[in-house]
Amino acid sequence: MDMIDPFGRTISYLRVSVTDRCDFRCTYCMAEDMAFLPKKDLLSLEELDRLCTVFIEKGVRKLRLTGGEPLVRKNIMHLVRQIARHLESGALEELTLTTNGSQLSRFAAELADCGVKRINVSLDTLDPEKFRQITRWGNLDKVMDGIDAAQAAGLKVKLNAVALKDFNDAELPEMLRWAHGRGMELTVIETMPMGEIDADRTDQYLPLSLLRAALERQFTLTDIRYKTGGPARYVHVAETGGKLGFITPMTHNFCESCNRVRLTCTGTLYMCLGQEDAADLRAPLRASEGNELVADAIDEAIGRKPKGHDFIIDRRTNRPSVSRHMSVTGG
Repeated sequence: MDMIDPFGRTISYLRVSVTDRCDFRCTYCMAEDMAFLPKKDLLSLEELDRLCTVFIEKGVRKLRLTGGEPLVRKNIMHLVRQIARHLESGALEELTLTTNGSQLSRFAAELADCGVKRINVSLDTLDPEKFRQITRWGNLDKVMDGIDAAQAAGLKVKLNAVALKDFNDAELPEMLRWAHGRGMELTVIETMPMGEIDADRTDQYLPLSLLRAALERQFTLTDIRYKTGGPARYVHVAETGGKLGFITPMTHNFCESCNRVRLTCTGTLYMCLGQEDAADLRAPLRASEGNELVADAIDEAIGRKPKGHDFIIDRRTNRPSVSRHMSVTGG
């Protein structure tokens, strides 16, 4: 039942954006005055569960809930509990999520009770004023409380930081020491040209090759074969004893090992984060009580998964590589 794309890659990882809404407005992700999808266009939680179940039956072993901010979706824990039954049966190996941390203090214990073992928390700075600046609306204290709650609940926390030139690049060594001191991994990510924002991404973009060279003036970084199922390449940091991940969609893409597809809250399936091609799963989902039409639509979509993306950030390319915002497909 495994899903195999045209390039022989097994698709075993599904990322599900349960909402495009977020309680932050991060400057590299979206415009401050965002127009979100009408709620009537969203799949119900029951429909999302049904689609996830079809993917699991077709070979998905890892499922990540994303957004927007997934924990702002009303009654989101009902969906988490429904999907968690596949953990109990052994059909699904891992259920996890990516969050900005703002709602974690409310939900961390329940997530752990549902069988979630680890989460990713997006955090770009430890400076409260810079945090407010980059998120526009965010409160760093709430995120810190959420991280505390997650660790208290026994969740393994990995931090994701978007590397932004002249904003947080000088701070990343401190973040690395802080994260590893608390037993958390840190992954740094290159900004990606998705959707119109209120800033020039050329001014934000920091190649991670330059960041790694700067970090190596303070730390001993050794490449390791460690993988979590995602696109990060990891190094061991001798001075802290922890792991540091690099996600480099711009300078060194990871397309050759891509094992994932992305499902939006409207039932749209994107086979590649950096391409516009998509498949509508909502129509076949609602056309029949059975899942045969949906399964056929998934097979057709996997059959045209592209070899890779075409992200470009430079002064000559003023338009985003894809028109949709990151919050639509969840990264």
